[in-house]
Amino acid sequence: MLSTLRGTIRLIQNESLKKNVFSPSKRSTSSKEIIQREKQYVAQNYHPLPVVLAKGEGVFVWDAEGNRYFDFLSGYSANNFGHCHPKIIETLIEQSKILHHTSRAFYNNVLSDFSKQLTEYFGYERFLPMNTGVEACETSVKISRKWGYTKKNIAPDEAKFLFATNNFWGRSLAACSASTTPETFQGFGPFLPGFQCIPYDDLTALEIAVQDPLVCGFMIEPIQAESGVIVPSEGYLKGVRAICSMYNVLWSADEVQTGMGRTGKRLAVDYENVLPDILILGKALGGGVYPVSGCLANDIVMSVIKPGTHGSTFGGNPLGSKIGMRAIEVLQEENLSENSFKMGEIFRKELNDRLNKKIVITVRGKGLLNAVVINPNYAKAWDICLKLKDKGLICKQTRDDIIRFSPPLIINKDQILESADIIIDTINGLI
Repeated sequence: MLSTLRGTIRLIQNESLKKNVFSPSKRSTSSKEIIQREKQYVAQNYHPLPVVLAKGEGVFVWDAEGNRYFDFLSGYSANNFGHCHPKIIETLIEQSKILHHTSRAFYNNVLSDFSKQLTEYFGYERFLPMNTGVEACETSVKISRKWGYTKKNIAPDEAKFLFATNNFWGRSLAACSASTTPETFQGFGPFLPGFQCIPYDDLTALEIAVQDPLVCGFMIEPIQAESGVIVPSEGYLKGVRAICSMYNVLWSADEVQTGMGRTGKRLAVDYENVLPDILILGKALGGGVYPVSGCLANDIVMSVIKPGTHGSTFGGNPLGSKIGMRAIEVLQEENLSENSFKMGEIFRKELNDRLNKKIVITVRGKGLLNAVVINPNYAKAWDICLKLKDKGLICKQTRDDIIRFSPPLIINKDQILESADIIIDTINGLI
């Protein structure tokens, strides 16, 4: 009773904040019209929640009619610093007025500083800049294959690369070739050869697979985000590090979604104090305002990449580099990894203590990367997301029975409690 009353008070206190914060022009196009226009002119490769976002600030977004929502997707973890973070926006504006793009055909006066900052912060010697997460992941595959041929003496075109089942790292043909999710790969073959998937969180399967001398690399997400926030068993990452070292296989950690404080640590691999051979970053590295990604590795690995063997027109440009520098600074200065850890603990406790166990089978996650598994006898995840939207919180399902909750890392205790109230009241209200 007390917790319900507390939640009601918080909702009443915050109701006034939902009004008159963003008032669209009376001439603004309605959400219904915008959705219809997108359906007419835009390729239908997504199934968006029916909400048209027109403004963002901090942990909140507003739709075209001025209704406010908690953002519990954070641009798939790109918006770790919230919407329109003043320091990041200031950097974006300032650098865009000075020099925004040059290409790597020339040196620029920012990339070296960005690379120095990144390598020192994460403990590597070299940085290879790209733009998007899928590009960075594919870069790690290319590096690993080249390393396999030049350092491990694998015969030309014979290298094998390992992935975990239910992986997700994008939708390029290489990513489709590695996928075990039919909707991702069906209809897009033939696929790249030399890719093999083994069970996630299974060290025995890994050790058997890497005994093949043709295996050059193994890439995993430390927590599988798109598969439903699958957290591996304690010791798995340490085991991966030990096995890959023993059999001379490069381990790539895909921290595109889990990095930059999202899981309550600087990196998800920090929970087990291990260092992958190749660290893959993206999404939040660009502060949520610009696509910045890349791979970090030591000289012994990165030296296999020579001029002309890999590149990107926009990768390493001065605007992206400056924004990336500011993103790292904000992460450190505002103690966002620590806040992510604390708010995640509060959030999961609220959900575990108060959600109806008949409806929610599991609550899981680390930091502010969390998910609930819904009993399909009561509702589909999509339908719950629609109800949450109506209550002022937007999120998205990752499977028919799983909803992911990943708010910006700047969220405070009052906001996380209010959000938990909305989620709990909505889900418990199903019966």
